[in-house]
Amino acid sequence: MSDNKLHIVCPHCHTTNRIAADQLGGEANCGNCHQPLVTGHPVVLDDTSFAKHIGRSQFPVVVDFWAPWCGPCRMMAPAFEQAANTLKTQAQLAKLDTEAHPQAAAPYNIRSIPTMAVFKEGKELGRISGALPAAEITRWIQSII
Repeated sequence: MSDNKLHIVCPHCHTTNRIAADQLGGEANCGNCHQPLVTGHPVVLDDTSFAKHIGRSQFPVVVDFWAPWCGPCRMMAPAFEQAANTLKTQAQLAKLDTEAHPQAAAPYNIRSIPTMAVFKEGKELGRISGALPAAEITRWIQSII
């Protein structure tokens, strides 16, 4: 419904915003930094922003757990970027470098990378491991959300 409000975390300043669901496709801007809430690009997360995005967002957040030394992770990055643009009004895609931020990833028992996990309101809804092309990433995410 167009009058439904949901919390979405800003991809720029990581402030939680409350907006109407039908604003996601438009020009919804953050009340704090005034940047667009929907960018079509993956958000780079750290320990603090990871907790905010997965814990506070009522908009699905898809996290790519990756590391710079991982060849399949680097190969999948353009496909993940493409999926972020395709799904920009359906989910926020994000990346967490497990080497730089191991404490954020640790509670989720990530055994192999790349691993993608879908979160909504702090709950993990699904995960998949391995590098996938953009169309398969998109299809998998849509099957979860």
